[in-house]
Amino acid sequence: MKFKVSREELLKPLQLVVGVVERRQTLPVLANVLVVLEGDKLSLTGTDLEVEIVARIQLTQMGESGETTVPARKFVDICRSLPEGAEILITEEDDKVTLKTGSSRFVLSTLPSSNFPNVEQGAGQLQFDCPPLLVKQLIDNTSFAMAQQDVRYYLNGMLWEVQSGHLRCVATDGHRLAMCTKPLDTSVDGTVQVVVPRKGILELSRLLSDEDVTTVAIAMGDKHLQVATEGFTFTSKLVDGKFPDYERVLPRGGDNILFADRQALRQAFSRVAILSNEKYRGVRLTVADGTMVLVANNPEQDEAEEQVAVDYTGDSLEIGFNIGYLLDVTNVLTSDNIKVTFVDSNTSALVEAPEGGDATYVIMPMRL
Repeated sequence: MKFKVSREELLKPLQLVVGVVERRQTLPVLANVLVVLEGDKLSLTGTDLEVEIVARIQLTQMGESGETTVPARKFVDICRSLPEGAEILITEEDDKVTLKTGSSRFVLSTLPSSNFPNVEQGAGQLQFDCPPLLVKQLIDNTSFAMAQQDVRYYLNGMLWEVQSGHLRCVATDGHRLAMCTKPLDTSVDGTVQVVVPRKGILELSRLLSDEDVTTVAIAMGDKHLQVATEGFTFTSKLVDGKFPDYERVLPRGGDNILFADRQALRQAFSRVAILSNEKYRGVRLTVADGTMVLVANNPEQDEAEEQVAVDYTGDSLEIGFNIGYLLDVTNVLTSDNIKVTFVDSNTSALVEAPEGGDATYVIMPMRL
């Protein structure tokens, strides 16, 4: 294998691929990137057996075809350290890969490409195209509510649900729930649901941030989700578990409704959070006509109190929340105002944009 590539052409796709490679591996080859050259088409593949990313590069001139695997971190660190505009000559010979540019020369040990695992593809039961921005917005509006290391493993990921006319993403850690729905030009019989693991969601969000494309092709299978553009193919295994019925946790019939300026609320939440208990993060909200009072305490006997002007209709209410959950929601909503619907002091609150936006949030109360 032998080819020439500029530092800029190689570095960005290589960084995307290396992001999925774990530092500690059970198999040595999983610490490597698979490099495959076919004429003037170069592909780079990284995987941790759960998530796989393949990046494709169109070279400006033909090379000598071949394939091998090289240490991922060393490869990307070398490319990153080279000067801008550097042309890199990469050759593979005798189980070694040599990178040459200017007066620099690096030799890396390789492992056989035959040892590199392929993510097995199941049959795609549903395929559709959609704008990458739509998927990115769905992820950004909900991913913060995913659990991190919950024993209920199906919560350590995100539900993707496709029905005729829309794509919906739902995430919950058992204490709060985030749901976002976007219109989608697709027809499907009934409902198709898959649960994508946390790492896959975070990597896909990173990929979509860096891709300048107008459409992505999505394939949902029994065991895998695949998202493809001209520049990359992302494949993630699915979580084998049933996601809870999120419709059941949406509070119904609340007639205590609050409207407030989102930025004013967010700033008040941020200030009160400074003196909240570092472990429990609990804050007491007292809502009455025209005013919301926020109070936070901690074991050091510190106290913070904030008053925010609100438009509130309903009974006077005192309720406790984790201030971090409230901040997360006010950070991802983009509307000028915010609508909060309370049922009573012991029932979850429903938070959304007042003009009927596409995202809905449910936050469970805390006992203070």
